[in-house]
Amino acid sequence: MTPAERTTSAGPLTGGYCFWVPTEPLHCAGALIVNPQGRLFFQRRSPHRRLFANCWDIVGGHLEPGETIEDALRREVTEETGWRVVEILEQVGEYRYVGDDGLPRVETDWLVRVDGDLTAPVLEAGKHTEYRWLGPDDLDLLDEHRDVNDGLIRRIAERAFVLLGPTGS
Repeated sequence: MTPAERTTSAGPLTGGYCFWVPTEPLHCAGALIVNPQGRLFFQRRSPHRRLFANCWDIVGGHLEPGETIEDALRREVTEETGWRVVEILEQVGEYRYVGDDGLPRVETDWLVRVDGDLTAPVLEAGKHTEYRWLGPDDLDLLDEHRDVNDGLIRRIAERAFVLLGPTGS
């Protein structure tokens, strides 16, 4: 059966393409990785990425089917850095936004500690190009003035530093 021969309750489909658009937001988990000096880890997305290309970001991504937020958090940290989450400290917040692909998302972000060589993350090939450890006075780097979501990563980082307190612990 060709796409043109398919029918729906509204009648035959006339085009060769059908797009699925979610009615519920995509759920995401984000990790604000803190090092022993109280600095947070950020990575730059590759310029070839479909979503937020060449922007600074925290570690994270979409939940896979059947996955809990904690499972996704642990998986994403390992996939994107090669590190292993050893402690989930505190929820930073839950944020709603629309990606530059037009899809709504709900992201829950957490402060975490990891195990691994913090001087040498294994960035996910083709997805991230560089990384930085930032303190509260370094957040201007995150001001990229790109779109309606600009400033979200900075606001998330500022909230994380408030939760960490002046000692960064």
